[in-house]
Amino acid sequence: MSAEPTFRSVRRSRTLHFFAQAVLLLALFAGLNWLAGQSGWRFDLTARHRHALSAETLAYLKNLSAAVTITNTFDNDTDDDTRRDVAELLTEYDHAAEHNPTSRRIKIETLNVVQNAREARDRGLEGQSNVLLVQRDDRRHFVDPSELYRIEKGEKTAFLGEQALTAAILDVTNAEKKIIYFLTGHGEMPVVGPEGSDLERGLGSFGRELAGRNFGLQPLDLAQTGNVPADAAALVIAGPLGRIHPDEVVLLRSYLSKRAGRVLALLPPKVEHGLDELLDDWGILTDNVLITDPSASGQSDTGDLILTANARGDHPIIRQLASNPMQLRFGAARPAREDLGRRDGLEVYQLIGTSATAWGERDLTSPGPPVYTPGTDLRGPIAVGTASQNVQTGGRSPVPSGRLVVFGSADWAANGRIQTLGNLTLLLAAVNWLTDRDPSLSLGDVPPRPIERIQLTLSRQQLGRLRIALIFALPGATALLGLLVFWSRRR
Repeated sequence: MSAEPTFRSVRRSRTLHFFAQAVLLLALFAGLNWLAGQSGWRFDLTARHRHALSAETLAYLKNLSAAVTITNTFDNDTDDDTRRDVAELLTEYDHAAEHNPTSRRIKIETLNVVQNAREARDRGLEGQSNVLLVQRDDRRHFVDPSELYRIEKGEKTAFLGEQALTAAILDVTNAEKKIIYFLTGHGEMPVVGPEGSDLERGLGSFGRELAGRNFGLQPLDLAQTGNVPADAAALVIAGPLGRIHPDEVVLLRSYLSKRAGRVLALLPPKVEHGLDELLDDWGILTDNVLITDPSASGQSDTGDLILTANARGDHPIIRQLASNPMQLRFGAARPAREDLGRRDGLEVYQLIGTSATAWGERDLTSPGPPVYTPGTDLRGPIAVGTASQNVQTGGRSPVPSGRLVVFGSADWAANGRIQTLGNLTLLLAAVNWLTDRDPSLSLGDVPPRPIERIQLTLSRQQLGRLRIALIFALPGATALLGLLVFWSRRR
C-alpha cells in the first residue's frame, strides 16, 4: 500500500514539473531560433517594398563573378534620414549575399575615416567621409551622396541608392575596365606627373577622381597613333593652347560619327582650336568672344564667372545641379551654345549658362575694361556648356550613339577650382553620361524608392481626448481586468 503524499512531496513534485516545463520551453525557443537562422523566411509587407531588393538586383548578385567589399563611411555628421536609408539598403545587400547559394560574395563594412585614418588612406578614403566605397581587389567605385536621391525643388522625392550601388557593383566586377584617353600634342592640360599638380593648369585631382571610379587613364597623341584606340570609352580634349591639325580633326570626326565615339571638349577662350568643322557636325558653336559679367550675381569676389544650370534640368548631366542648386565657378570662358541652323538628326541641349547681364566681348585687343557694344557683342544669357547626340539611337536603345559635350572653358576643371562642389559634380556627371554610367539608364528596371512622408495632424480637442485616454482609460482598463481575474478566482 503506497504512502499518502505529503505536502512536502507534492510541492517538490510541482517544483520539478515547473523546472522541466521551463527547460522544455527554453529548448523549444532555442530550436526555433536555430531553424530560423538556418532557413529563415523574410516577407516585405510594405506597400512599396521598401525593405526588399528588386528581382534584377538579386539576379545580378546571384551571378557575381568575384567577391566585393562595400565600405560605409556615413557618420554622425550625415542627416538621420540618409544614414538610415543607407543602413537599411546595406542590410538588404548583406542578407542577399548571406543567402546566396553559391557563396558569400558581398562583405559589408563600416569605417570611420577620422578614427581609422591609416586604413582610410590605404583604401583611398582619406578625408572622404559620407561615401560608399565598392571595391574588388584594386578596382574601386565611389558612390557619392548626390547619387543616392532624386531631388526636386529642394526636396528628396525618391531614394536611388539601389540603382547607384548595383551599378557600382557591376562596374567593379566587370572584366573590362573603361579607358578614358586624354588628347596630347597641343598644349593640353596634364593629368599625371608634376605638371598635373599645378593649380591653374593641372588635372591631377580630376584624374584621381576618375581613377577612384574605376576608369583607366591614358594619353593619346593622334599624330603618332593615327587613330583613336578601339578600347576608348571616351576622349577628353582639355584646354588645348594650339590649333589641332586638320588630319587629326578628320580622325576625331570619324571616331564620333562612324564609331559612335564619346568626346568631352574643354575649350578655353582666345584660342583657335581648329575644331569648328567637327563642332558644326554636332550643332555646337564656340564663338571667339570673351564672356564678361559685371553683375554681383554673375561674378564672385575673386572674379570667377558664376554660372547656373539650365532651369529645365531634364538632362542627366545637370539633373542633380538643377534640383539641388550648387555654385559653378569658371575662369575665362567663351560660349559653347546650340547652333540653331544645325542639320537634322541631332539632339542638342544647352547645359549651363550665364545670367542675362553677361555679354560676349568680340573686341579682344582694346586696352581697358570691356564695354558692351550693341549689335556687335553677343548678348546674354549665353550658354557655356552644351551636349549633343544622335537622336536616332538616343535614350535607352542598346545601339550606341555618338555623344559630344563641349564647355567654353577649361580652368574650371583644374586643381584650383575642381573642389568647388558644383564643378566636380558637373564634370563627373558629364563623364558618366558619355560613358553610359548613368544608373537610371543602365539599370532602368531597378525602380527608385519614393520618399514617403507620414504626418499625424490632430486638433486641440483630439489631443485632449487622447491625453485623457492615456492617463485614465488604459490604466482603468488594466485595473478592471485585474478585478475580473480576482473575482473569478474567488468563486
